Formats: sequence, C-alpha cells, structure tokens
Amino acid sequence: MTASSDAPDGGGREFLVVAHTGRAAVVETLDAIARRCAEAGVGLRVVDHDTLADHPEMTYKAEVHPVDPAHLRSIGAEVAVTSADPGSAAGCEVVIVLGGDGTFLRAAELAYPASIPVLGINLGRIGFLAEAEANRVDEVMVQLISGDYRVEDRMTLDVAVLVDGETHGSSWALNEASVQNPSGQGVLGLVTEVDGRPVSAFGADGILVSTPTGSTAYAFSAGGPVMWPDLEAILIVPNNAHALFARPMVTSPRSVVAVEVEPGPYDALVSCDGRRVLPVPAGARLEVVRGHKPLRWVRIDSEPFADRLVTKFDLPVTGWRGKKEV
Repeated sequence: MTASSDAPDGGGREFLVVAHTGRAAVVETLDAIARRCAEAGVGLRVVDHDTLADHPEMTYKAEVHPVDPAHLRSIGAEVAVTSADPGSAAGCEVVIVLGGDGTFLRAAELAYPASIPVLGINLGRIGFLAEAEANRVDEVMVQLISGDYRVEDRMTLDVAVLVDGETHGSSWALNEASVQNPSGQGVLGLVTEVDGRPVSAFGADGILVSTPTGSTAYAFSAGGPVMWPDLEAILIVPNNAHALFARPMVTSPRSVVAVEVEPGPYDALVSCDGRRVLPVPAGARLEVVRGHKPLRWVRIDSEPFADRLVTKFDLPVTGWRGKKEV
C-alpha cells in the first residue's frame, strides 16, 4: 500500500531523530537536518542514545559522538530530548534514522507502536534498509519538509511461543524471527509445520522465518533467496541443517508457520530482528504469522529494487545490453 504525504510546512510538525552515536558523520548530518528544520519551523525530537549502553554485551570501546541538544538549539532548531521507549515517536510525523541497518531496526521499535513512518539515511556500510545516503541529506530534508514523499507499508511478522498450548511470550519482527541454539553445543531437533501440516524434521543450528524485507539480511546469509519487498510472502530458511532436504521455502502470507523444538537437552531462543529475544524451551512451539499491522516506510524516490541490489551488493552487470535510461 502506498500513500502520499500532504503535510504542510511548519504548523507544529515534529520529526524524531534516532542516531548511531558511534558514527562520526552523525554530527555533521544532524546539523544539516537541524538547519533545514529551523528554516521551516519544524521541531526535532532526538533520542538520547549511547551505543555502548544500548549494547552492554559489546566488549570493544567504540568512539561515541553524543548528540548535543544545546548545539542544535544554537542553530535555531526547536529540539526536545526523549528516552528510547514505546512512546518516543508518538505525535511525530516521521522517524529519521541516522546510521546503518542496526540503527534502523532500533528506530523501528520506536516507530512501530505509534504507526509512524520511518526514513533511513545511511551512515553505515551497506545500509540496505536506508532510503538515502548521507550525502543527500539536504535533498532528503527538502522533500520531507515539503511533503514530497510517499509512505509504503512493509509486511511484519507476529511471533508467539507456546508451551503446552499456552502462550508464554510474543513479539514482532520486521526482518526475521530466528530460532537459535543459545548454548552453541550440539544441534537443535526441529520440526517445521505449515498450515497445520508437518513439512520437514531435521537437526540444525536453527531456522529463520523472514519477511521479504528481511530476505536480504540474515536469511540471505543463511542461503535464502532475495525477495522483492513489495511481495507478500513468508520465507523459511533452515540454518546449517543436517539433512538432505532442508531447502528454503516461500509460503503464502496467510500461512501459519510453526517450528517445534523437539524434547531433549537443548532449549532454544527466538530472536526478533536481533533485538527482542524470547526463550523457547525444549518441547515448546513457535508460531509465526503475518503481522497484524505493517511498519510504515518513507519513500523519497522511485529507484527500482534491482538497482538497489546492484548498488548495495556491488553486483557485476558489465555486458548488459538492455534498454538504457535517456
């Protein structure tokens, strides 16, 4: 689904910014955003974010470039600082992400509860989820402020863990729900099921249930196919399976995909987008269905997905003799 924005200039509008403070370029990019917003009378809400605090498991000492609200106000921007919680994006028009795909997924956690559209500006390496690169920030802000953008719906997944038929935890995912063996020892005994019927049983490191958006992420690394993001389907990708038949499968978006963890010595966990983790005890069952609501996604241009694939993955296309753009 695609909808056009009809937001006017100024008029009490506010953008939320989620920035990766481990990127030096964030300061310069945020300055450019603040200047454009100040000129148009658009307010900024900035998430107070410390990279290391957000990821306490990280052992290296990343350089941190904290957001300085006083500096942004000196530019003339109306700036409010907010903590990262489910209400952070409420009342904002757009969530602007400065960073890579990890930062985008973090921002999606804030945007999703409030159904606020997300725009990624890539300051990372690949940045597949980003709509634009940092060198286009001025152009992007002109379009945002003038309302010259579209909002598309991206399919999500609803995830539930069932023990003896009762729900013991639930979450959602934009990219994938990844069933994993947290011990790193042995293999998980898994049984996959689609629409109430068993499909395959095997031992594996885990299994991924992915959206089309997530097909270029973990599922791709595990051997899954690339899926165009406007496709509606659910992708199942075994992860290092010990089986003769353990191929990726693409199912209907209306399917109910289940993964049963066989009784035994190994419990599992399910990681949603690498951020929200639920325990899946041995003998439990994971059920995944199309999400009850999508993530809203800002589009500012009409670049074909094929071009994005070529650019982001640096694919060789030398020798192509197709129709060239004039």
